[in-house]
Amino acid sequence: MITYKKFDSSMIEAIKNIYRKESWVTYLKDDEKLIRAFDNSLYILGAFDKDKLVGFIRCVGDGEHILLVQDLIVDPDYQQKGIGTYLFETIMLKYSKARMFVVITDIKDMVSNKFYKSFRMTEFKDMNIVGYIR
Repeated sequence: MITYKKFDSSMIEAIKNIYRKESWVTYLKDDEKLIRAFDNSLYILGAFDKDKLVGFIRCVGDGEHILLVQDLIVDPDYQQKGIGTYLFETIMLKYSKARMFVVITDIKDMVSNKFYKSFRMTEFKDMNIVGYIR
């Protein structure tokens, strides 16, 4: 049975294991930076199979005017079991009053795009706004 609870950077090896399995290699280059990123996050919710971390959602922002879902990731062995949906729905409800609730994903990732659209998320291009990145 999957349980959900808050966790922190003390589980860095389990966190890195999930990133590694999904080939999110950018996160694996600097452990200290990754620990600081988790320590400075607004909210982190994990999915656990007994004591094993199998997925998580990590949010940054102030939770009032801006909430950015920085990471939503599930171990490949646990995908298609509703874990990502539960994590995302929980955060959408928790931060339902945030003025801007933002998720950014690769435009070519059809699975992620279909997933976020299923929650009626609106693409930037449909909002007459532009984003900038350094």
